[in-house]
Amino acid sequence: MTGRWHPLADHLRSTSMLARGFADVFGAGDLAAALGLVHDAGKAACAWQDKLVKVNATGDRVNINHKNLGALLVRDRALAAAMAVLGHHGGLGHPLDLTSLSPGPDDEQTLARFFELVPEARVLADGPPLLPEAWGESMLLGEMGIRLVFSALADADHLDTGAHADGLAKPRVAAPADMAGLVQRFEANRELLLAGRELSDVDVLRAVLYDDVVRRAAGKPGVYRLPAPTGSGKTMTAAGFALHHAARYGKARVIVAVPFTTITEQNAGVYRRLLGADVVLEHHSNAELDDRRLRLAAENWDAPFVVTTTVQLFDSLFGRKPARSRKLHRLANAVVVLDEVQALPVPLLVPILDALRVLSQHFGTTVLLASATQPSFEHLSVWKSLDIRPLVDDPVELFTRLKRVRYEWQLDPKPTLDDIAGQIADEQQALVIVNTVAHARRLYRLVADRRPDVAVVHLSTRMCPRHREVALARIRKLLGDKEPVLVVSTQLVEAGVDLDFPVVFRALAPAESLQQAAGRANREGSLPGGGRVVVFDAADAAVPAFYQAGVDKTRALFGEGRDPDDPLALQEYYRRLYMGLNVDEARRGVVIQDNRAELDFRAVADGPRIAGAGSARDRRLAFRMIDEDPVTLIVTSWDEQGDAAELLRELRAGERPAGALLRELRGYMVSVPQVVASAAQVRALCRPVVQGHDELWEWCGEYDPHVGLDEGDIAKETVW
Repeated sequence: MTGRWHPLADHLRSTSMLARGFADVFGAGDLAAALGLVHDAGKAACAWQDKLVKVNATGDRVNINHKNLGALLVRDRALAAAMAVLGHHGGLGHPLDLTSLSPGPDDEQTLARFFELVPEARVLADGPPLLPEAWGESMLLGEMGIRLVFSALADADHLDTGAHADGLAKPRVAAPADMAGLVQRFEANRELLLAGRELSDVDVLRAVLYDDVVRRAAGKPGVYRLPAPTGSGKTMTAAGFALHHAARYGKARVIVAVPFTTITEQNAGVYRRLLGADVVLEHHSNAELDDRRLRLAAENWDAPFVVTTTVQLFDSLFGRKPARSRKLHRLANAVVVLDEVQALPVPLLVPILDALRVLSQHFGTTVLLASATQPSFEHLSVWKSLDIRPLVDDPVELFTRLKRVRYEWQLDPKPTLDDIAGQIADEQQALVIVNTVAHARRLYRLVADRRPDVAVVHLSTRMCPRHREVALARIRKLLGDKEPVLVVSTQLVEAGVDLDFPVVFRALAPAESLQQAAGRANREGSLPGGGRVVVFDAADAAVPAFYQAGVDKTRALFGEGRDPDDPLALQEYYRRLYMGLNVDEARRGVVIQDNRAELDFRAVADGPRIAGAGSARDRRLAFRMIDEDPVTLIVTSWDEQGDAAELLRELRAGERPAGALLRELRGYMVSVPQVVASAAQVRALCRPVVQGHDELWEWCGEYDPHVGLDEGDIAKETVW
């Protein structure tokens, strides 16, 4: 069959987007160029569409599956990496997907014409394997390499196609980062930020810590540990290390990942002041990216300094779909800062740590673990032989010099929540942190009833983001003005949120949570007698099951005379915790690792097949940072101006693009667990935003101006 072909020879020879992506993954050289041709084969003159379209002599259109054809072309040389070509639209699957491929009736003629257009692509079919030998020697290394190949391929494909659709000569991409220039900008703005400030003793210690840590940025790429006490300036110090290290070693970017969106927003604000809004990309579910350039950069992290969440980072790293995976090749040749690293989910530690090890040892990634409560990951076999370099020589001395609180323990006899409410009500400024949303609502009302004369503020994720922003701003103003304020919160404030109270009450929790909570007391070290941290175990507010293992080890190691601020005691705590939970052999982590080694990307992301259940998969054994998919409720009743209601009306009417409207609505969204959303009394108060879609609802019930969405005690152990 003869026919006419779309003239894309120039495009097919242009591998600039892919070569740039592979340069960070592999370095420059023949390998990057060869894999650039894999991209060409994958697109296979696809005329900017999902399929190659050939027009024969009679004018009929013949569709050719370019993914299959490209994968067949490179299968013998790219081996399992041909999965990236096969899945660059639908996602990574399983190696069996490659073995089941067979040529179509017109493939030979198609390839002949393709080679006429791009003769250099003939080298793809014959010759030695394209992949590095080491990838075959370590399946987990090979798995990570294929993920990065897939990421660069999917990103290049998307950018090339987008450029054509927009009528551009080449894709929109950011210029390579000038890290040396960013270091100068960061240091100059840091000096301005500190200028004119009357330095306290804590400020002097922060400056010494910063200088010591930044000096060590000259160390070789690898894995570093920053055990910085709360209030020691960790946010700025970690960024300073990352930027100086990136400038010295030619790293492409800095990526900072934190566990909660509240910290992401706060830290991104600090970094924007130090580096500029044109440099810092804030990427998480609540970020409003009105600028098109920022929206495009968020899809693939094409920015020199990215602030994101650990959920976004690791769900993408272990995902399999192109949209989510496009950003992964940005991790190669980057500095990745994991802030509040103690918050990583224990059941997923083995695959997470293994992935970080592989990125560090083979793909030029420097990893910085930053936290006041440094987990002892070296106790786990996956990191036992890894060289983790400390940025602080004597953490015990540093923690001792920065100790600003004294602990009090109310564990036996157990008080009641009413007793604790009475103690809080006697204070002028106090923060109390409890373990569940239900406990927070109940204690807030007990305190508010006792102190109607002062500001009593509630904080939890049942409040929409805009509501929380207003509440936090009010709290900070009252604290700054030395006015009375009593705050009852869930854990959302205990890690990284910049609040400073003279006294903090903390419901009994694992040691790392107790220490993080203590970081909200006497943060600036200005109280002569130090701050107070009261740890209580309320008789009528049981410790949730998900905390029980950590609480048991905490009870055994800490109490009167031994505080969670002791780094050596914390090290022993983590050793006992990991051993007690048998983290190395825990089934979920083992299954994920086994599926990674089998290159079964679908099983890693979606869970392995359930025997005898057809195509059903066990999502309990999948890699998911949040086990239960939340349901999003849009709240319109908190917003007195009616902005949310109008945005929702426009969304239903289709008056503007849905993406833009949803970005504007994020500030009015409340995420609740499935167990809450599926309860009859909750579902009765919701209506779908779009018929037939269960993931987005309008909340039509009451929205309490103090505690937000109040569904009662449906899920007593709901932490968020």
